[in-house]
Amino acid sequence: MHTHRLLARSGSVLLVGLALLLGLAPAARAQDIVIGQIGPFTGLPAPDAHQINHGAKAYFAQLNKAGGINGRKVVFFELDDTYKPDGYVAAFEQAMQRKPLALLSPVGSVALQRMFADKLLDKHDLVMMNAVPGAESFRNPGHPRLFHVRAGDKQQIEKIVNHARTLGIVKLAVMHQDIPMGVSGIKVVTDEAVRLTGMEVQGVASAFKPEDQARVAAEIFKLNPQGVLVIGAPPFTANGVAALRKAGVMQPVFVLDYTAPGMLAKVATLELARGVGIAQVYPNPNGKTKGVVRDFRLAMKAAYPDLESYAAFHMEGYLSARILAEGLKRVRGEITPAALAKSLQSMGELDFDGYRIDFSKGNAGSRFVDIAVMDQEGRLRY
Repeated sequence: MHTHRLLARSGSVLLVGLALLLGLAPAARAQDIVIGQIGPFTGLPAPDAHQINHGAKAYFAQLNKAGGINGRKVVFFELDDTYKPDGYVAAFEQAMQRKPLALLSPVGSVALQRMFADKLLDKHDLVMMNAVPGAESFRNPGHPRLFHVRAGDKQQIEKIVNHARTLGIVKLAVMHQDIPMGVSGIKVVTDEAVRLTGMEVQGVASAFKPEDQARVAAEIFKLNPQGVLVIGAPPFTANGVAALRKAGVMQPVFVLDYTAPGMLAKVATLELARGVGIAQVYPNPNGKTKGVVRDFRLAMKAAYPDLESYAAFHMEGYLSARILAEGLKRVRGEITPAALAKSLQSMGELDFDGYRIDFSKGNAGSRFVDIAVMDQEGRLRY
């Protein structure tokens, strides 16, 4: 009998060894929850994708250290789409080979436009959590598997227009890029101005070319508005601010949250960027009073101890990952993309110290918008 037991044990060892040799994943690895991010890690001269990635990694590391999702580890990967629509599709198909439950935060109008045009969320079974930018054309009608964490461009623009009105601005010029976020953005401006009554809006479209933005800036100077809003991708916006200031436009200038202060200071210089109002769709990542910010800072400090200050995109990655995890924790039974989507829609309002997210009435979860102003040292003053 002893010989038989020894043979049985030896056979088991051989089977395990054979499984490892053939590359079959052990049971613990098969239970991992796989989440991915596709973004412009190269190609876009802005830190958006990198900072979102760092914030998400910081949260998932914190989550895994605390036991993961019911003991299951979250594995997070990223792929570069090089800021090109074909690159996004290729990276998406590559990502599908890893069988992710969800993807986080695609970045760029062209990537999102292609995602919808190619029906990638219909061809593949997964949830998409968050998207940058928040153009209305990507939200209405949107997609049932795409959940927007950030407040949309519509909410940002409405906040800026209302803020401008409280400052006494009744003549507003808009430099907008000729891409979906710019086209839909100018419509939101004019609609809100009509609702407020008594505000005149003059929109001027521009391509992302230095000579075209210089021409538009000179045209806006001649219009002599009381304030200017620039709508477009971060490089367009930063160059737009520089072009406006160089053209002699010294009136208040506002931009959406996609434009990082560091990038604006680098492109437009600190002198020209000072005083620019930047919409913010997340709590101040460098604040110290809110509990959610303290949690975020602890996670970032553990994951990236050399970082001394944090950007809004870091917070975006962190909160996108954390909200996704809140949905996962509430799934009853097998965790699938369909079960995750249902959980997100039924979990009700989450309140992170005033930053509220709620998917029960639709897939756009937040309306939080604040406005910060660049100071002479390139920092944001809330």
